[in-house]
Amino acid sequence: MSNVLEVKNLTMNFGGIKALDRVSLEIKRNQIVALIGPNGAGKTTLFNCLTGIYTPTAGDIIVHPPQGKSRRINGMKINQITELGLARTFQNIRLFGGMTVLENVMIGRHCRTKSGIAGAIFLPKSTRGEENDIVNQSYSILEYIGLTKYVNDLARNLPYGAQRRLEIARALACDPQLLLLDEPAAGMNPQETRELEGLIVRLRKERHLSILLIDHDMKLVMNLAQKIFVLDYGEEIARGTPQEIASNPVVIKAYLGVETDAEIN
Repeated sequence: MSNVLEVKNLTMNFGGIKALDRVSLEIKRNQIVALIGPNGAGKTTLFNCLTGIYTPTAGDIIVHPPQGKSRRINGMKINQITELGLARTFQNIRLFGGMTVLENVMIGRHCRTKSGIAGAIFLPKSTRGEENDIVNQSYSILEYIGLTKYVNDLARNLPYGAQRRLEIARALACDPQLLLLDEPAAGMNPQETRELEGLIVRLRKERHLSILLIDHDMKLVMNLAQKIFVLDYGEEIARGTPQEIASNPVVIKAYLGVETDAEIN
């Protein structure tokens, strides 16, 4: 199974603070990988490096698109990285609250359009056809996610769990090969978390997506991930299967702060 993403010796410094210290990982096609660690371990910093929000201090981030040559994406613009097939959600929900649910998904779809400024101004037949396609594709994504009953509602009026799913829908509209989910279960009740787990499984099985997941819900992580990377103070301290990670004493100490024979569950 080939890699979708490779991270090699990634380092991110903020002044005198080393948020990431030579972190390496890889994600294979159609694989769910989890990135875990205590608060402040560097997980979201890594996401921000992968998606172009930060330019790493050192190291390499290499994307392997389904077609075309592999690309080193350090320093690329966010839209260029999205076009290569990486899309993400955020730990703190970042929807366009004053726009409808459908419009939020349509915004995500526009990274795959061909119409330029002239098309937007003069609206030729090709542009109108493309816009119709965007509407239809966006609605199909909402059907898949289970949000069509909210299609014309303002995003800010949705229940919390539906807002979380809408962020995933908007990311799917970018047509990614790798979906990065930053604490998608944060603030969800148990029923919403179970529904989220089912959705992520479907995305891998039915849409053949690779998924990189950050979450503090260890039950969710252990149920979903095929491989887990563990960070602490910006360094990798462990990697392995859920079974290996759950019984790793170094990981347990990082989470609990004490030596213990307990398992993460």
